[in-house]
Amino acid sequence: MTELDIRAARPDQLVAGDKGQWEIIVGLEVHAQVTSKAKLFSGASAAYGGAPNSHVSLVDAAMPGMLPVINKFCVEQAIRTGLGLNAKINLKSRFDRKNYFYPDLPQGYQISQFQMPIVGEGAVEVEADGEEPITVRIERLHLEQDAGKSIHDLSPNETFVDLNRAGVALMEIVSRPDIRSATEAAAYFNKLRAILRALGTCDGNMEEGSMRADVNVSVRRAGTREWGTRCEIKNVNSTRFMQQAIEYEARRQVEILEAGGSIDQETRLFDPNNGETRTMRSKEDAHDYRYFPDPDLLPLVMEKKWIEEIRASLPELPDAKKKRFIGEYGLTPYDARVISGDSEVSAYFETVAKGRDPKLAANWVTQELAGALNKKGLGLSASPVKAEQLGALIDLIKGGAINGKIAKDVFAKMMETGEAPGVIVEREGLRQVTDTGAIEKAIDELMAANADKVADVRKNPKAFGWWVGQTMKVTGGKANPAVVNEILKRKLGV
Repeated sequence: MTELDIRAARPDQLVAGDKGQWEIIVGLEVHAQVTSKAKLFSGASAAYGGAPNSHVSLVDAAMPGMLPVINKFCVEQAIRTGLGLNAKINLKSRFDRKNYFYPDLPQGYQISQFQMPIVGEGAVEVEADGEEPITVRIERLHLEQDAGKSIHDLSPNETFVDLNRAGVALMEIVSRPDIRSATEAAAYFNKLRAILRALGTCDGNMEEGSMRADVNVSVRRAGTREWGTRCEIKNVNSTRFMQQAIEYEARRQVEILEAGGSIDQETRLFDPNNGETRTMRSKEDAHDYRYFPDPDLLPLVMEKKWIEEIRASLPELPDAKKKRFIGEYGLTPYDARVISGDSEVSAYFETVAKGRDPKLAANWVTQELAGALNKKGLGLSASPVKAEQLGALIDLIKGGAINGKIAKDVFAKMMETGEAPGVIVEREGLRQVTDTGAIEKAIDELMAANADKVADVRKNPKAFGWWVGQTMKVTGGKANPAVVNEILKRKLGV
């Protein structure tokens, strides 16, 4: 075994049983739908939605005599993904038939890749919040066709089948068992999603099923090297459910082992309603699927020149972007990671930060904007506040037209109306008061009305905050705080 094969969990990652400490061992098989207009082996639409069975060709429906034809663009997308994962691209690969029966699999087999995948070993560096970076090794990436969808809730006696999804191109990205906690698993999945979205090879839309994961979980006693028997949790479609499933499954296995039982190798489903996994079927091994080379498809043979052309077209990826944001904009590693982890967010940020204070821009993007969008349940693309408008708001702050408190009020109105900040400030008379004469007059009136507090603040400097607060209150929060502080210190003699 290599060092990474036996990487031990940190003490805080161990699961405490009644009879000792246990390590969680996790590997993920991530299914990512290839961003492509057509399916993997037919010209039918790969678009999400549509009326049932409206995106189905004769090939997808497995009509007699219909032969698959490879979609070159899907192959290119798989290669692009492999390069983004620092993985080996195999110049020769092969499609195989994976045989099993299910009503939504018209052929009775799935065209996949087994012994000769298109992408070999790679690696992804992962950072979970507040934890040291880890390396998760990629074992392989292979192309395969998706199955259709069985619908069980339209009739009490019948199952309906929608083949719109049948034949859609999937990339299955298989990790090594290098993950030691539910938090690391979620961080790895999110990092993978960020890379694929940056590459444009998968939209990462988990609600539509574009990315989902089969989660392999086993446990072993802390300090040992032997692998435990793994159980596979199928089709987990959110990182929150992924973490819940891993934590429940690990506790379940520990309880069985400590009671003297053994773990059955099986496929399980996660029930988000009660937070538990349950048995689906016994886990198949490769020989159960009776893999053999697909006789209708020639092996894929690719030229190095084409691979290098694809490599040259790769965009800036999250790790490189994070490093640039730290060096170019002076962001903290945390802010740089959060912003660089989503290509849409990073593009928004760079528009806001252009010619402005980048740290202030980062704060507004990651805190005020992100919080407001989350509260409304909106994605960035649906934000009422565009990047140029947020930049204009920051300009008003830096130019002294409004202070930070007023800016938050203006931003709230921008989120409601989509209006430009300058329009809101002028219409509602929110421009900051910088007229020293007006501020002095307000302070003089306060001092006359609170003569006893004037003497008190000179004995107790902590009372100065009361004067600042009262001055801002009588000026409707529009006085320039720096000017207020300067005049108060001079007039109060503190």
